[in-house]
Amino acid sequence: MALRYLTIDFNSFFASVEQQERPELRGKPVAIVPVLAETTGCIAVSIEAKKLGLTRNARIAEARLQCPGLMVVEARPETYINYHRRLIEVIESCIHITKIQSIDEVTCELTARFAPRTEALALAKRIKAKIVREVGPLLRSSIGIAPNWLLAKVASDMQKPDGLVILDESDIPEQLLQLKPGDISGIGHGMQQRLSERGITTMAQLYAATLAEFRGIWQSVRGEQMWRLLHGEDLPFFEQKEGQTIGHGHVLPPASRNHEDALAVLHRLLQKAAMRLRHDGLCAGGLRVSIDFRDDSHWSGDLRLTETQDTLQLTQALNQLWGKRPVADRKRAPLRIGVHLVHLLDLRFHTPDLFEHQKEKDHGRLFNAMDHLNKVLGKNSVYFGGAHGATASAPMRIAFTRIPEPEVEEIDRSYQGRLKKPVKRVEPKTDED
Repeated sequence: MALRYLTIDFNSFFASVEQQERPELRGKPVAIVPVLAETTGCIAVSIEAKKLGLTRNARIAEARLQCPGLMVVEARPETYINYHRRLIEVIESCIHITKIQSIDEVTCELTARFAPRTEALALAKRIKAKIVREVGPLLRSSIGIAPNWLLAKVASDMQKPDGLVILDESDIPEQLLQLKPGDISGIGHGMQQRLSERGITTMAQLYAATLAEFRGIWQSVRGEQMWRLLHGEDLPFFEQKEGQTIGHGHVLPPASRNHEDALAVLHRLLQKAAMRLRHDGLCAGGLRVSIDFRDDSHWSGDLRLTETQDTLQLTQALNQLWGKRPVADRKRAPLRIGVHLVHLLDLRFHTPDLFEHQKEKDHGRLFNAMDHLNKVLGKNSVYFGGAHGATASAPMRIAFTRIPEPEVEEIDRSYQGRLKKPVKRVEPKTDED
């Protein structure tokens, strides 16, 4: 099996960017939070904090007890995207990026030139050195090289921080047996439970399972794909997962933890999601709203819709769902809220309602005009009244599996001018994950 893929995983990316930007944070435990409040959770932690046992999602109040001297920093998504783009440029100058997996991870297919072990190793060292020289020494990365993209991802996780691991054919499966099934990308908590029910709790047991057993456990062709990848075969990236959604969540600051402010922020989140929906050329066939309360209780509601891009229709659906909240929940203080557009459909396959066709056309022109104004003039230049009072809420956030486009997320134009132009990505000819 030849070496075919190289994966670069940037360690503690958000925190490392802050340490690169702010020398006073270097060498100290750092927690990145969505909002400065003791009740919020960490969305990222620095390498120093990880060494002290701190993990993502820890509440700040508890994190301070665990990490004396913890530096708490409010997230700056635009800065992280800027660094992401700079890193992409550096890597592209060394080798073409096949797939951007997330804001802190990319995968490159090794051409014949880089496939020999010595050349692959030299390439990895060259990428690391160029990042230090052109972006900054705090942007440490772990690089994995292997016969396929899944094993390259596994290798990149085997030595952190600042690691470099090559999995040759002779290393498989011995080097994998020291891992746990949950260390394999694509084997989450639910799949681990399913494996455990089949008596598979170790990597040795997983590797010994037959292809037929994998198909039965995954209950789909994905099981066969996982078996072949773990055994070193080169397969295309997985197809995009079903159940894709477009949505936003927000932790309410203490002063806004009431239902009136929560509803205004929900409208703000919905309008952002609807703009993304139109930008991506999709329609939504459903809406989901969720609330986490301060007493750790939870409520969510779903509503099925005729596929639409219409913010006004989605607004009506939001108000309808909001009115269905249980009476008991209306007395609880909301802490975290979220809106998701679900049952997405490519606009090309959308059949307009016969009786609503003209209204859709008129509303479409209105929304296109609003989106254009917000892109050109800056965020919140035009918005629907339901979000009034919350336009400064729910700033752009970054999920590790989705890199926002600041031009669509309606950031301030004064900052957008300082962002580097995005690197044009040439997608692989194989299926995407």
